[in-house]
Amino acid sequence: MPYEPPFTITNRMLTLVAEIAEKTGRISNYRTFESKPHLRRNNRIRSIHSSLAIEANSLSLDEVKGVIAGKTVLGPQKEIQEVKNAYQAYDQIGGFDPYSIDALKALHGVMTYLTVQESGSFRTGNEGVFRGNKCIFMAPPPHLVPEQMEALFGWMRRSADTVHPLILSSVFHYEFVFIHPFADGNGRMARLWQTALLSAWNPVFQYLPLESRIHEFQDEYYDAIAACHSAGKADVFVEFMLDKINLTLDWALAQVSGEDSYLSEQVRRLLDVMEYDVPYTAAQIMVALGLKSKENLRKLYIGPAMEKGLVVMGMPDKPTSRNQTYIRVG
Repeated sequence: MPYEPPFTITNRMLTLVAEIAEKTGRISNYRTFESKPHLRRNNRIRSIHSSLAIEANSLSLDEVKGVIAGKTVLGPQKEIQEVKNAYQAYDQIGGFDPYSIDALKALHGVMTYLTVQESGSFRTGNEGVFRGNKCIFMAPPPHLVPEQMEALFGWMRRSADTVHPLILSSVFHYEFVFIHPFADGNGRMARLWQTALLSAWNPVFQYLPLESRIHEFQDEYYDAIAACHSAGKADVFVEFMLDKINLTLDWALAQVSGEDSYLSEQVRRLLDVMEYDVPYTAAQIMVALGLKSKENLRKLYIGPAMEKGLVVMGMPDKPTSRNQTYIRVG
C-alpha cells in the first residue's frame, strides 16, 4: 500500500486554513513585496537569521546582514559559512521542484557547503532530534532513510491536488524532522522546504519570514514535535505551524497595507530606506533620502515616525547625543 502519513484534518486546521487563505487574499498579490526591495530583502535576512539561530548559530541579525552584504564580520568561520550557504539556498526558492528528492539533495549540498562532511547525501549513521542537549527521540536507522524519503515524496506528489498545501507542507515538515534524512542541517532544510512548498502555492511566501515566528516560539516548536512523536501522528505539529503561518500573515499585512493608510509621504519614504532592527545615524538617513536639512529630517521624517512608534532612538537615555542612531521597529 502507498504510504500515508498519520494525521487527521481537524476543525482547528480548517479554521486556520480559511483564515490564512483570506489574509493572503488581502495582501492582494506578491508584487506588493516586489515593489519594496528593502522590505523584501529584510524579510529574507530575518528568515535566514532565525532559521540558523534555532540551530544555535550565534551571529546577530546585524551580523547576518553584514555577511550577506559581503562585509567583514568577526565570528566563527563555520557560522559565517552557514549564513552564506543559507542565503544561496533561499535565493533558489521558486527555481526548483519542491516535489523532487534530487532537488532536495542538491539544496542540502548548497545549505551545508564546506560545513558538513555528508553534504548533499543521506546520512550513513544514526541520528536523533535534539532540543539543546536533550534528545527528544532517535530517528529511524540510516538504511531505512532512502525508502522512507521516497515514500514521503510519493505521498506529496499523489496528494498535491487533494490535500491543501498549507496542511501538506506542515505534514511534510514534521515527517521530514522525524525521518531526519541528513547527518546535519535537517531543521534548516525542513523549514526551507516548507517555505518552498508554500511558495509554489502562493509566491507571497517567498517574502514572509515564517522562520522568525518559529524562532519566537522555539520551545513550542520542539514541544509539538515531541507530542507528535508520542501520539504517532502529526496533528499537533500541523496546528502549530498553521497558527504560526497565520501570525506571520498578520505581521505581513501590517507591513504592506497598514502604513499607506495613515502615514505621510515623508514617513513612508523614511520607512522605505530603513530596514528593521538596523541602527542608522541621521547622516546616513539624510544621504539615503537625499536631504540637506537636518531640521527637516527631524520635523518631517523622524519626529512623526517616532510619534507613531515606528522608529525609536538607539540611545533613548541620551536623546541629544551626537552619536544618536534611529531604528525601525514597526
